Amino acid sequence: MLISRKIPIRYIFNKIRLELMYVIIIGSVVKFLTLTFIDYIPPMHISIPAFIGTAISVLLSFNLNQSYDRWWEARKIWGAIVNDSRSVVLQLQSFVSSDQKAVIEQIALRHVAWCYSLGQNLRGQDPTQNIEDLISPEDLKALDGHTNVPLALLQQGAVQVASLRKTGDLTEFSHVQINTSFVKFSDEMGMAERIKGTVFPVTYRLFLHFMIYVFVVTLSISLGETPSLFELPLLVVSSSCFFLLERTATHMQDPFSNRAHDTPMTTIARNIHINTCDLLGKSDKPDPIKPESFYSL
Repeated sequence: MLISRKIPIRYIFNKIRLELMYVIIIGSVVKFLTLTFIDYIPPMHISIPAFIGTAISVLLSFNLNQSYDRWWEARKIWGAIVNDSRSVVLQLQSFVSSDQKAVIEQIALRHVAWCYSLGQNLRGQDPTQNIEDLISPEDLKALDGHTNVPLALLQQGAVQVASLRKTGDLTEFSHVQINTSFVKFSDEMGMAERIKGTVFPVTYRLFLHFMIYVFVVTLSISLGETPSLFELPLLVVSSSCFFLLERTATHMQDPFSNRAHDTPMTTIARNIHINTCDLLGKSDKPDPIKPESFYSL
């Protein structure tokens, strides 16, 4: 997720460098054709590219709104995971017998592993990476063969909580309360997977790009008598605003793609890890993740 630091100009330029190259080529070709066939090309009033630019602005506004809704929903999902993660540790400590402290710690740390695993799975990374120290070797081996590792971790936690109910370390009411928290985690995981699996219509982006290039062509014809030294920079600046907004919307459409605009799932999972260690009274807690650049992971 982007943070309040100065964003490098190189990062911004790299997002649209290919599109700007096309704009320069299109502008140069249209300028050449306009000068070559000046007697055959009728004059184009500036209101035509202005109208097209207005239409592009409306389409971009819709695109940005829809993309931000997806990005904000993803952030709310992980905010709910933070709250429910704290709650489930407090429930374990309140409901489970005090002589089962080791079991409470095992369930709590396995849940921390679930947070890391879920973020890595949503980003298309190895869901078992960096969780070896949080779960037992037996639990880690049991994950082999599972296509959805975070779901398997939830299952392990639910099964262990059920075993506490069978041994009498949990009352029936307490078991229902803790199991409700696991159901919430499953729901939140499903909502995140829904965002990840629902692709924004690709044709919308193609149509926007086509409209922007039409805007460049019409604006170049309207500025036919303007020297190329001034026309090309004007085309680049005006079109770059549209391309930057479109690219921003495209990145926000997928908040789990391991980009700078992503939901900072690794940072959130680390904070959950720290909070869990504090609640368990563990001194060997990890340090918060500090961003080394202009965004956090």
